[in-house]
Amino acid sequence: MTTVENTHTSSHTSSHTSEALVERLFAAVLATMDVQAAYLGDRLGYYRALAGGEALTSAELAVRTGTAERYTREWLEQQAVSGFLTCDDEADAARRRYTLPAGHAEALTDELSPNHILPLAKLIAGAGKQLDSLVAAYRDGGGVTWAEHGEDVREAQAAANRPLFLGELGRDILPSIADVDAALRAGGRVADIGCGHGWSAVGIALAYPAATVDGYDTDAPSIAAARRNAAEAGVGDRVRFHLADPATAAAAGERYDAVFAFECIHDLPDPVAVLASMRALAGAAAPVIVMDERVGETFAAPGDEIERLMYGYSLVCCLADGMAHEHSVGTGTVMRPSTLREYAVRAGYGGVDVLDAANDFFRFYRLTHS
Repeated sequence: MTTVENTHTSSHTSSHTSEALVERLFAAVLATMDVQAAYLGDRLGYYRALAGGEALTSAELAVRTGTAERYTREWLEQQAVSGFLTCDDEADAARRRYTLPAGHAEALTDELSPNHILPLAKLIAGAGKQLDSLVAAYRDGGGVTWAEHGEDVREAQAAANRPLFLGELGRDILPSIADVDAALRAGGRVADIGCGHGWSAVGIALAYPAATVDGYDTDAPSIAAARRNAAEAGVGDRVRFHLADPATAAAAGERYDAVFAFECIHDLPDPVAVLASMRALAGAAAPVIVMDERVGETFAAPGDEIERLMYGYSLVCCLADGMAHEHSVGTGTVMRPSTLREYAVRAGYGGVDVLDAANDFFRFYRLTHS
C-alpha cells in the first residue's frame, strides 16, 4: 500500500469516530428544533405578523396572532437565541421587542420567492406526525398515503414548487423547448398529470395566454385547492381540473398538444401505466415532458446535499405513499434517469432525452415517440 493510500485510509477512518457522529447528530437535533419552531411560527402566523419589520413585544405579537402570551414569549426568545429574530437588550422580558430581519422575512413569508424555504420545514414537520405509522409500514411492507399525511404535507409540497411553477417554468424553461413553446403560443391544449394544487397548470396558463390546460389528479382535496388557485389567479376559464387518472382521459379519446408530469412519476405505484396513458394523450407526435428530481446518475456514498435531501423525503413520504398501493413498484423519491428510461421503454416510448434546463433540484426529460 502506498503512502497516499495510507493517508487516505487514515483520513477516512478518522471521520468515522464516535465523537464525530455525536457532534453531527447533536447539530441535527438543534436543526430539528429549528424546523419545529419554524413550523410553529408559520402555523401560528408569527412570521407573517412580524414580516413588516415592526419590533413587537410578546404581548403585542400574542394579541395580533390570537395566541397565549406565555407561549409566544418562549417562542420569541428561542427564535432570538437561534438567530432567526433580533431583539433589543431590554432586561425585562415583557418589554423586550423582537424584529424579523428583512432577509429572513423573504425566506419565511414570501411565497413567490425562490428563497422561500419554509415549505420544506413544514413538510418535514408534517411527515413527522406519521412516524408511528411509518414504523408500522417499515415492518409490514405497507405504506402511508398522501391522504394520511394530511394538509401539512400536501400544502407544503405545493408551496415548495409554487415559485418555480409561477416563475422559472413559464419564463425560462418552457420557452427553451422550441416545439412546446410554439404549441402553447399557438393556443395548444395541455394535459398536466398529477397536478396537485394546480400551480404548474396555473403557471402555464399565465405564461401562455392562448393555451388551455387540463389538470388530472386522484386526490380530491388537491383538486379542490387547484380550482380555487386557478380562479384566484384569473385563469379559471382556461384551466380545468379533473378528479381522475390519465387513463380515464385517454380512454375517452382526449388528445393534447403537450403532456406534462411535474414531480409525480416517482410517487406512482404503477408509473409505466401512467406513462402509457400520457403517450396515448399525446397522440403520434405531441411532446411528453417529465420533471423529476435531479438526483445522481448512479448511487454514490457519501452523497451531496441534494441526494441526502431526496433520500430524506423518500424515507418519510414518497416511498411510503407509493408502497401504500397494491402491486407498487416502490420507486421512491430517488428516481435515477436510468429508472425513468426503463419505465418509458416499457410504456412504449422510443427513449428519454435529458433537456438542457438548468435547475438545482429538478431534471426535465423528454420522452421520445417510437
